[in-house]
Amino acid sequence: MNYHQPVLLKECLDGLQIKPDGVYVDVTFGGGGHSKAILERLGANGKLFAFDQDKDAEKNIPADARLTFIPQNFMYMKNFLRMYEATQVDGILADLGVSSHQFDEAERGFSIRFEADLDMRMNQQSKKTAAKVLNEYDENQLKHIFRAYGEVENAYKLVKLITDARITQPITTTEQLKTIIAPCTPKFKDHQYLAKVFQALRIEVNNEIDVLKELLTQSLEVLNVGGRLVVMSYHSLEDRLVKNFMKTGNFEGDVIKDFYGNIARPFELITKKPLTPSEEEIERNSRSRSAKLRVAEKQ
Repeated sequence: MNYHQPVLLKECLDGLQIKPDGVYVDVTFGGGGHSKAILERLGANGKLFAFDQDKDAEKNIPADARLTFIPQNFMYMKNFLRMYEATQVDGILADLGVSSHQFDEAERGFSIRFEADLDMRMNQQSKKTAAKVLNEYDENQLKHIFRAYGEVENAYKLVKLITDARITQPITTTEQLKTIIAPCTPKFKDHQYLAKVFQALRIEVNNEIDVLKELLTQSLEVLNVGGRLVVMSYHSLEDRLVKNFMKTGNFEGDVIKDFYGNIARPFELITKKPLTPSEEEIERNSRSRSAKLRVAEKQ
């Protein structure tokens, strides 16, 4: 089975500017496609650290002494690199998408296509599931999630349907949720609407925004001067954070000036605009359609 096709593979590798004896981090190992390609460009003394909190990803680890696999969330990157005495690295790669494997495994509850428990945990040891969010969060919390993380326009109506329905019985499956919210799902745009709802729940379940902010902040500390940060995102919320941080070193995009009026920029932008997949790649792998790749070099 094809676990996950690496998206924008050549562009990611070019962005990292791999040195044969360098130290690199792939914070989203998944199917191992990007990692295996990095290893091919590394020499005997090069090193690669790969993170993934999903137990399924461990089946894809290649037998290679240069690779250290860390079965943890990448928000702990700095601590684990310190533990392995790799405090400074030459490149960090993050592919922030959900893997094809996670979407295709019906029981994981990521996809709107299957009847499944409302799970959506990337780390299957975590206690917080999508069902827990839907049944236990109050109206204001739910409205915030759907507006901020899904950019759902009729969030108030959506939340009212959910909170009314859960009084009678808990919401536990994907089909149950789809039936409950059907009255506020726009005709002919039901797929896009449901995708936004599921995205918002997934981001909340996995704390994705805070984890991304943590990764970006840590990247500044662990990258060598001249080291590359390569990040691929799949929705505007993440892309905005990545863009702002690469441009200004903060998430708001506020330009900071020093005492002399010079703009303090921690990174040099290698990509002025994000790179996106070609039509050929989208045809081969439709899930690459929304990918945006940004590359920056630490100054």
